[in-house]
Amino acid sequence: MQYGICILSVVPGRKLPDNTSEMVTQLLFGEHYSVIEATEGWLKISVSFDEYECWINSKQHQRISESTFKQLQKQQAVYSSELIQVLHNKVSDARFPISCGSVLPFYSEGKVSFEDHVFSVSGEVCKSSQKGSAQQIISSAFLYLNTPYLWGGKNALGIDCSGFTQIVFKINGFQLPRDAYQQVELGSPLNFVEEAEAGDLAFFDNEDGKIVHVGILLDNERIIHSSGSVRIDRFDHYGIFNTDTKKYSHTLRVIKKII
Repeated sequence: MQYGICILSVVPGRKLPDNTSEMVTQLLFGEHYSVIEATEGWLKISVSFDEYECWINSKQHQRISESTFKQLQKQQAVYSSELIQVLHNKVSDARFPISCGSVLPFYSEGKVSFEDHVFSVSGEVCKSSQKGSAQQIISSAFLYLNTPYLWGGKNALGIDCSGFTQIVFKINGFQLPRDAYQQVELGSPLNFVEEAEAGDLAFFDNEDGKIVHVGILLDNERIIHSSGSVRIDRFDHYGIFNTDTKKYSHTLRVIKKII
């Protein structure tokens, strides 16, 4: 078995081993993974955080040893909690941005180091063991306001609906799967919209009954979600009422209490 880690700001994870294939997710700096299949120029990986499978270009693969991988599996993860931070590669002297939710492997006093890699970073960080309150989740969600929608995106320059909810909950100590249809399996369902509170997740389906959208409730009347951009809209038992078009954009399926 081969193992790797992302040492770039962001790496696209694709549905198929081709640069023109659909991007289904992204790796952020410090996320580690196992390689489950290899073909010419491409690796199929399983991301350790959420067991999500995708293909990455082998040029963007950084191999790590099995022992390092196992240490990463056991460590209490530390995440970047600012929208954008600058990482300094102490070996090459290069500087580059990382996005909120990036992992800082073996972080200690502003330094990240593993195998032959050493980085320094300043700014706010958070630990995976620290559970945020509903209001802290809302504060984290507000960091992403006006971020453009990007299918498969997970970063501050482009994010999709489930990437948005996953990252916001991640930096508040809660682990969600990658896609909306997976996230809906978590938590306890509410019977009425009036029971909803800040931090609850609302899920929406299409005509075939498939879960296709998710957002974070601010209260039982407003929702923050990624649709065109990360935005706030009105919300009721029918679904999301787009304040620009004056029409319902998404049909409510269920509200889940996660925290």
